[in-house]
Amino acid sequence: METHDNATQKFPATAAESSTRFLFSEEPFEEVAKDSKRILNYLFRICSTRFDNWSRRVTLMTCCFHLFRKKGSSSITRLTELDIDVSEIQNVKIYTFRELRSATECFSPANKIGQGGFGAVYKGKLRNGSLVAIKVLSAESRQGIREFLTEIKVISSIEHENLVKLHGCCVEDNHRILVYGYLENNSLAQTLIGAGHSSIQFSWPTRRNICVGVARGLAFLHEEVRPHIIHRDIKASNVLLDKDLQPKISDFGLAKLIPPNLTHISTRVAGTAGYLAPEYAIRNQVTRKSDVYSFGILLLEIVCGRPNTNRRLPVEEQYLLTRAWDLYERGETEKLVDAFLDEDFNIEEAISFCKIGLLCTQDSPQLRPSMSTVLEMLLGEKDVNKENVTKPGMIFEFVEAKNAGQQKSKSEENSKTLLSEGKQDESSSSGTMSSFPTMTFTAIYDRSN
Repeated sequence: METHDNATQKFPATAAESSTRFLFSEEPFEEVAKDSKRILNYLFRICSTRFDNWSRRVTLMTCCFHLFRKKGSSSITRLTELDIDVSEIQNVKIYTFRELRSATECFSPANKIGQGGFGAVYKGKLRNGSLVAIKVLSAESRQGIREFLTEIKVISSIEHENLVKLHGCCVEDNHRILVYGYLENNSLAQTLIGAGHSSIQFSWPTRRNICVGVARGLAFLHEEVRPHIIHRDIKASNVLLDKDLQPKISDFGLAKLIPPNLTHISTRVAGTAGYLAPEYAIRNQVTRKSDVYSFGILLLEIVCGRPNTNRRLPVEEQYLLTRAWDLYERGETEKLVDAFLDEDFNIEEAISFCKIGLLCTQDSPQLRPSMSTVLEMLLGEKDVNKENVTKPGMIFEFVEAKNAGQQKSKSEENSKTLLSEGKQDESSSSGTMSSFPTMTFTAIYDRSN
């Protein structure tokens, strides 16, 4: 049985110090909870064996109670604060959980149409017969609660033909649900860009219209709304398509409001790899030009009909941006255009769109055009050919560093293989034949990893 002296080696010298350390600790509750069972066992043991005075036992037990009540109450506090924030938001219809559960047939997997980092999206049918997309926030996600509030605040106060329409929300008990209009043709990621099968024929006029629509929506957020809005997560899966294939920008959970007097906001990096602007990914500085960079990547994806990264392709074609620059430099930009168009497209316009994509993805934010200028270029109101484009050097440095790392890994693996084979040769004269297949298997395993 462990003695009190042994137990105190793991904790401060006295029970009071031990309980006080955790009672007033600023550590996250999850970190403290990891040791909760061990701490409680220790404190109860001290209560029963060390203190003869009952009043001291009661005092220490009270510390235990307040310790875990304090640490555990944070989620309750957050919940109360969340309700207060939501109650201050205007122009949003409040749905009951019962209504939305009925609309989705108890959130049936058959009605699930999407899964994001902070919850699932279901197709639903309200009592009035209207179809809606119901976004259910995961109860375990702290960051998701902030996103939930941000999304309501941002999208409930603005309206544009190329932005999704928020119908309402549910804040009943611990449920956090957003209700949007249902868009029949899902997202670009699931229809045009991704590996999924789609019956939609994305002709060149359709692609052009999608590019222009997304640019209109972003220009509205960046320049017409006050304060300006930075989306921070422009990507193929956040561009939804209605029955007429009109694009709608969605998912404003990461959006930031930027006053006119600020050049940038310093914030934690959030978004999606492949679409992040260099200054944002490296220096944590986000501006409207960060959205412009993401749009440039998306523009290239729409023209090419492929995602920005595809590791199944040859090394020189895996990264769309490096591929686009290489072809642009060689004067072969038309080779970027999606082969499924079967040359049924306006080649000059397609080349211009690719150049606009390269203008948007220049390393320096100052060199990137504003979204209103991008829109003018897409509509042919501004001559793209007069614009100089600089090489997106950061992505090339990244690819070179990655390839160097892979080459180093391969060299190390080859060295291990040779060493294993050398040891095998040394032991073969005295070892049994069963050692040979063992060594051979090890060498094959090393090569495959």
